[in-house]
Formats: sequence, C-alpha cells, structure tokens
Amino acid sequence: MTRMQSGRGIILRLTKLSDTSLIVTWCVEGVGLIKTVAKGARRSKGSFSGKIDLFYIADIEWVESRKSELHTLREVCPIEYHEGLRGQYRDVLLAGYFTALAEHVMEFGQSDDEVFDLLRRAINFLNTKGATLRALEHFENELARMTGIWDGRRRSNLAIEDAFGSLPRSRIECLEQLA
Repeated sequence: MTRMQSGRGIILRLTKLSDTSLIVTWCVEGVGLIKTVAKGARRSKGSFSGKIDLFYIADIEWVESRKSELHTLREVCPIEYHEGLRGQYRDVLLAGYFTALAEHVMEFGQSDDEVFDLLRRAINFLNTKGATLRALEHFENELARMTGIWDGRRRSNLAIEDAFGSLPRSRIECLEQLA
C-alpha cells in the first residue's frame, strides 16, 4: 500500500523530466531530502502553476514510491515565495550555493531539522538583507558545526571539503560576486 506523506519543504532544485513535468528536490522538515515528480508542473494551467519555484517554502503532500526514490507530488501550498532575493543576481547565486551545499552534505531519507532550519533562515536573510560574504561564511560555519566536522580552528569550507568532497562550483562565483 502506498503511503501519503506531508510536511513543510524548501525547494532546492528543479529538473525537467518531460515537456510537462518536473523533478523537484526538497529539503523537508522532519524527513530530510526527497525528490518528487510534479506531473503537469510545466503547463501554464496545471494544478502546480505558480506554486513551484526555487527557494519556495511550502506545505506539501506526496505519495511515497515503493520502487524508487522518486515520489509523486500531490499538493503544494506555498508559504514563502522569497520575491525579494530574486531582484539581485548575487542573492539568487548565494541562495543556490546554500541549497547545493545543503544537498551535498545531506543524505536522502535522513532527517536533519537543524540543516532545514539553517537553510530556511539563510534564504529568509537573503530575501530581506541580501547576499554578503559574512552570510556565506556563517552558513558554512554553521553547516560544518551541525555535521560535526568543524572544531572552529580552521576554515569551515576546508573541513566540509575534506569530509564531503569538493564544494559546489558556484562557491567560486559567489566569492567573485561578493568581493
């Protein structure tokens, strides 16, 4: 029997699946990383029209798949749209780096509410205050501390790199934009 699940999630990534559908990668509070198929999401008059975009925070319902890690999205109710961060390229770039880095250190199906909360706070900060080098460093410091790999003595980005492999490539462009 398939199980209906629900939770509050942050959209980390959108991937085209077909002419009409998307794969949506979420960080869901109490659940962790999940991927859902949003059937018809690319249609202008579909049930998901205007409800799915990067960095949205939404209450969602999905049906778990028995056969794969790709679940079926049933309902999306956006709570926060974060229009403010879409005005500046560097804000979107840094939000993208934050989501990519969170996805990089998390494992699918493993809940980490501290990381969810950090990501939510970081995106809200960018939405109201804008991207700064200090915000980038704070996010990396907190993420490294939460994952238990950073003792505060050396740069947190190096600790993340040592523990999880190379950092998302967008970090370099973030540093250039914020210099």
